[in-house]
Amino acid sequence: MTQAVPTLAVDDLKTVFETRAGAVKAVDGVSFTVTAGRVLGLVGESGSGKTVTGFSIMGLVDPPGRIASGHILFKGRDLVGLSEQEMRRLRGARIAMIFQDPMMTLNPVLRIETQMVETLQAHISIGQREAHERAREALGMVGIPSPEERLKAYPHQFSGGMRQRVAIAIALLHRPDLIIADEPTTALDVTIQGQILYEMQRVCRQIGTALIWITHDLSVVASLADEICVMYAGKIVEQGSVDMVLDRPAHPYTKGLIGSVPSRNRKGVPLAQIPGMTPSLLNLPTGCSFRLRCTRADAACVAPPEMTTLEAGRRVRCFHPVHEAAA
Repeated sequence: MTQAVPTLAVDDLKTVFETRAGAVKAVDGVSFTVTAGRVLGLVGESGSGKTVTGFSIMGLVDPPGRIASGHILFKGRDLVGLSEQEMRRLRGARIAMIFQDPMMTLNPVLRIETQMVETLQAHISIGQREAHERAREALGMVGIPSPEERLKAYPHQFSGGMRQRVAIAIALLHRPDLIIADEPTTALDVTIQGQILYEMQRVCRQIGTALIWITHDLSVVASLADEICVMYAGKIVEQGSVDMVLDRPAHPYTKGLIGSVPSRNRKGVPLAQIPGMTPSLLNLPTGCSFRLRCTRADAACVAPPEMTTLEAGRRVRCFHPVHEAAA
C-alpha cells in the first residue's frame, strides 16, 4: 500500500540572519511533518525560532534573513528556491497564515465583506454574489453570529476576539491545505480562546486542513494538538505525540517547561523555574545549547547531541533523557 504524501515535510531547515556581529542561526536543522486534518504544536520560549520557522515556510523571511539550507516540501513540491511570484500564488490560496495581531490581516478602512471578496478574487475567478456567499459561510464557520450583518461592518466595530475570528475566516476562505497560526489567541481572554481553539480544531477536521499552531502556552497545545515539537535556541529538542510528551517529558527542558506551569504547583510552594536565561543565538555554548541551565548535564554534553528515537516514534535531542512513568 502506498503511503500518502504528507501535506508538509520540513527537512533540516536552516534560516540565518546576517548581522554585523555575525550570523544568527534562528532556525538550525529543524525537521518535522504534518498531514491532512492533523494539528502540530510548535512550542518554545520567545526567541526559540518557532515564528521564524513559520515565516520560512511562508517565504516571508526578508533580508538580512535567508534560508541557508534544507527543504520545505509542500505536497511533495519544494518551496525553497521558488520565485516570489510562485509563492504568491500559494499564499492565501493553498497555504494561509494567521498572525498574533488580527489588525496585521485586516485593513481598518475597508468593510469586512470588501476584504474577504478581494481575498477570494485575488486567486480565483469568482462573481460578486458567489464571493459574498462564500464570505458569509466562512464567518458562520468560525462562529460569528449574524454573519450577513457582520459583513457590512468595519474591523473597529468588532471586539478583539471577533477580529481574530474574522482573520481565521479569511484564512479559511480558499479551504487551504495548510494553515500556520502564530499565537493567534495570546491576547484573548481564556473563554474566547477556548471557543476559537474548538472552532479551529473542528474546521480543520471538517475540511482536512493541516494546522501548525505556534505558541508558548502548553495548555493550548494540550487541548488542541495531535503532535508537538518543543524548540530551544533554534533546534527541536523533543517531538512526539502530545499525550506522550506532556505526560512523560524526556528532555530536561520540556520537563522544566511543564514544571513551571502554575497549575502543577501546590499552593504556598514557590513556582518552579528553569535556572539561567536563554542564551544569545550569537553566542551559543558549545555542544548542547541547554547544558548551562540543565541539572543533568555532564562532560558528554560538550558535544552536540543528535536526535534519537525513543518508544512509539518519540524523538529527543539529549544524552541524558528523563525516564518517568506517566503522570
